[in-house]
Order: sequence, then structure tokens, then C-alpha cells
Amino acid sequence: MALKLLLAYNVREHRAEDYYRFVQTEFLPRAQAIGLVMTEGWQTAYGHYPSRLLAFASQTDEQLRVALASDEWDSIETKLGEFITDYEKRVVYARPNFQFFKPEPQR
Repeated sequence: MALKLLLAYNVREHRAEDYYRFVQTEFLPRAQAIGLVMTEGWQTAYGHYPSRLLAFASQTDEQLRVALASDEWDSIETKLGEFITDYEKRVVYARPNFQFFKPEPQR
């Protein structure tokens, strides 16, 4: 069964503009270069959960594993941390339609 990478987090309010610039010009292109293609992006409208949920897929499960073990992923994941809080990452079995995991409730 195919795998999918899910990222959940909150954007730091005082870093929102920098966050958007980084994601569009650096994070997504570099993720795609290592074989991770963003398939979904969600904004939480209500509730005490992270405000963002991004989903990534790759052509093969092995490519996903290799990408997540790469220095390039470590680099962009670390830089993403400058703009966000409450970060959680999960690799899950891919299912059709909307898919999420229940992160730790935010207080």
C-alpha cells in the first residue's frame, strides 16, 4: 500500500509573511527536487489543532523513505522550524480523499 507524508503545524504569527515566502520559493521546490510532491494543503478553520496540514506523496514508498532520510530534507525541515510551532510529522498509508491524523490538542 502506498505511503503519504503528513505535516501538521502552526505558523508563527509574527513570521507569517516570511513563512509564505519560504514555502513557495524554497520549501516546496526543494521538496519536489527530492521526490516529495505536495498533494494537499489544508487550513484549520475551527478547533484547537494545528492551523496547517500538508500532504506529500512520492512515486514509490522507497523514494519517500530515501527523501526523508536525506540531508536535503533535514535542511528544509530545520529551516521550516524557524517559521512554525507545534510541528508533527507522520508517514501514513495513503487513502483516497481527505486524510489527516489527530495531532496532540493545542492548548
